[in-house]
Amino acid sequence: MTRAGATARSRERWRGRAVAAAFLLPALVLLGALVVHPIGYSLYRSFFDRSGDAFVGVANYREIFADDTIRTALRNTAVWVVLAPTTATVLGLIFAVLTERVRWGTAFKLVVFMPMAISMLAAGIIFRLVYEADPDRGVANAVWVGVHDTFAEASAFPKARPGRDSPLVAAGGGAYVTKEPVRAGVPVLLPLVGVAQDALPDGTGPAAAAPAEPGKVTGTTWQDFTRGGGGRTNAVDPTESAYRGMRIEAVRDGKVVERTTARGDGTFTLSAKADGAVLRLPAENFREAYAGVDWLGPVLVTPAVIGAYVWMWAGFAMVLIGAGLAAVPRELLEAARVDGAGEWQVFRRITVPLLAPVLAVVLVTLVINVMKIFDLVFVIAPGSVQDDANVLALQLYRTSFGTDADQGLGSAIAVLLLVLVVPVMLYNIRRIRREGRR
Repeated sequence: MTRAGATARSRERWRGRAVAAAFLLPALVLLGALVVHPIGYSLYRSFFDRSGDAFVGVANYREIFADDTIRTALRNTAVWVVLAPTTATVLGLIFAVLTERVRWGTAFKLVVFMPMAISMLAAGIIFRLVYEADPDRGVANAVWVGVHDTFAEASAFPKARPGRDSPLVAAGGGAYVTKEPVRAGVPVLLPLVGVAQDALPDGTGPAAAAPAEPGKVTGTTWQDFTRGGGGRTNAVDPTESAYRGMRIEAVRDGKVVERTTARGDGTFTLSAKADGAVLRLPAENFREAYAGVDWLGPVLVTPAVIGAYVWMWAGFAMVLIGAGLAAVPRELLEAARVDGAGEWQVFRRITVPLLAPVLAVVLVTLVINVMKIFDLVFVIAPGSVQDDANVLALQLYRTSFGTDADQGLGSAIAVLLLVLVVPVMLYNIRRIRREGRR
């Protein structure tokens, strides 16, 4: 090749590079302005104090590991990285495999993926209501209390107690007993107070005085309180309400000889076996109603927020895994079944290994995503437990902004967060290049 030809080719090559650089320049400028410069400035700022005037070296980084709040954020971030991506990926895999076997699989996928259309802020507000402690408002506790009360009936009289000059006294353990043994043919009065009128059991009517019956112990248990005042203490007044369903036991020598339950008008009847015994109102009458689980308390707040995250992102995992599952050769699965493999063996030894690249993509993507989780924790966790639910991204915000902002320490947290994300990103890049060479 002549020198003139080589010069022409060199010029052509430089012209091509100049054209490529001209097209890339706007993107490079934006990349430098929005990514490289903030990273560099955050690293620089992390070596200065709160005001940015005094150089403090690595003091801000030492503070990260000395401060209890930031250490809690580090620990919670580790919990998030381990639990949230794994749970979402496993659920996505299960949903993707199962929906291939049902006729309404497409509709199910649509329902599971739908939360992805909701913003983190909106999802946080939804789950703040779901986790509300009051079972009348929070769905989680409404379900939990309903299941609990199915197996352990709640008391209707949790606040009931004897009133002034009552014939009942405390017997220990939350129960009440009559001061004196009862006699057949003499009606017994068991007055109590302290239950709100609207909290009384359904079917409760006005209290009635029990008639005397020869050879039997009769009596009345009721709310010894007259609305608007008036009435007589330890006497059944027609405007007072009965304690329908109150459990009553006759106890002699420490043993229960008979049991009964009050009727709708508060009256009850025991046989002659109760003659000479004391009557006991067992503690189960006064057990506090089960209020459910403190989902947003210090112990459960992090798993509760992770549950909201999984609700949102399991659909994302399902869709990606479902796409990978569609590319799995059906001949391999059928051949394994013909050879006698069960469905679990086919799933474990063929489906999962073939889906390994897709599962890695989903898992790595979710790990990077949870490293910067902020919205859900900030919205769902009440202020009183935000220190317990704290994660690095939230701590970065709380440290860097507000009346007590320390941007030096905040920049150090940002650098630490970057350092933690970089290995996952490098693994993802290497995996993508390895897949590209195949």
